[in-house]
Amino acid sequence: MAGYDRKRIWGWFFFDWASQPYNTLLLTFIFAPYVKEILGDGSTAQSAWGFGVGAAGVVIALLAPVLGAMADTGGNRMRWIWGFSALYVIGSAGLWLAAPEGFSLGMTLFFFAIGLIGMEFATIFTNSMLPDLGPKEEIGRISGNGWAFGYVGGLIALVIMLVFFAEDADSGRTFVGLSPGLGLDAATREGTRFVGPLTAIWYAVFMIPFFLYVRDPKPVRTEPGVVRAALVGLARTIRRLPRTPSLLAYLASSMFYRDALNGIYTFGGLYAAGVLNWSVVDTGIFGILAIITGAVFAWIGGHADSAFGPKPVIIACVLVLTSVAIAIVFVSREAVFGLPVDAASRLPDIAFYVLGATIGAAGGALQSASRTMMCRQANPARITEAFGLYALAGKATSFIAPLAIGVATYISGSQQIGILPLIVLFLIGLILLAWVKSDGDSAETWSAH
Repeated sequence: MAGYDRKRIWGWFFFDWASQPYNTLLLTFIFAPYVKEILGDGSTAQSAWGFGVGAAGVVIALLAPVLGAMADTGGNRMRWIWGFSALYVIGSAGLWLAAPEGFSLGMTLFFFAIGLIGMEFATIFTNSMLPDLGPKEEIGRISGNGWAFGYVGGLIALVIMLVFFAEDADSGRTFVGLSPGLGLDAATREGTRFVGPLTAIWYAVFMIPFFLYVRDPKPVRTEPGVVRAALVGLARTIRRLPRTPSLLAYLASSMFYRDALNGIYTFGGLYAAGVLNWSVVDTGIFGILAIITGAVFAWIGGHADSAFGPKPVIIACVLVLTSVAIAIVFVSREAVFGLPVDAASRLPDIAFYVLGATIGAAGGALQSASRTMMCRQANPARITEAFGLYALAGKATSFIAPLAIGVATYISGSQQIGILPLIVLFLIGLILLAWVKSDGDSAETWSAH
């Protein structure tokens, strides 16, 4: 099949490898817990982080479908990927400035949001290339292998941070007892802050194979009126969504369950740091377990996707994650699932490690199957626009989970109660899957568009 090129597929994989550290190191396991340490209170950090990530989500939701439509109309997705890659690098590198002395939460959240926006927008355009990489029956496996490869990249980056850079606030030493590398000053937390520049450098280096081997099959057009044509086409697509009920149901379903999944990823490290009093290093070990299971099950889920289709994989993963979200509420330093434990007990830590590994496993398989499902639901003639709508679905309510967690935590003063909105979001997503057809709407429906 034309375009079924192994070198091109591997180049495409490298976007997942290059971009994964933003999620792994910044969003979840190193930088977010560091912010908690600086602010000194888990509930305050969880609330502030929720508002900041939620604000970035609003920007992504508003612009994602427009950018996707413009790419479909004007071509040249690679140009967009270059531009948003620059935002990724600038935003992540800027987190170096988050020093404990004179710490500015506003500036920190600004740089974090810039990088997050860059990553999310670049992902729209790289995901839209997935249908061009191979025949339909292979797309699930390719997607799963890409997610697994990305997780391995995130794991290696996390290990590098834990071994050589991220220092304990009290001892000034890394996980293996070393002083932070490159002569970085532990007293000003330069080792942990290096997570920002490392994420930027990692992305810049490992995107080289992507830009070398991935070619955009879409033609580049320079006719005038591209922006207007894109907006008109997008408006028509949105207006006609009720005529494509499977696509509409899937966008709505994924809107809720992906928001809940992102909520778990975003607040997992903060939750453990606040409720279990974990250090950055403790959270990093938790991250290693979650990433290993994520890589393994993304690969397994990709093969299950190719064999049975993405819908059964999605349903199974959402059920598992709903159960985990419920279980997390019952794990604290004082009790595990209602059983009181001694203050020195390691049982709460072990329970959270197991839950984290389960989140990694189900989350990896879910994300891989979700983008495969989007390929099945989308209009083949407007695939980038479809992934723009997919990003909109992922971000239109992306402020709900962080803001709901922020508000619930602020009102209750409890991180455990603050996590409850995730359960509701998972259940809504699961219910809406009932209206999603495995192979999407009929070709006749699309031709009528």
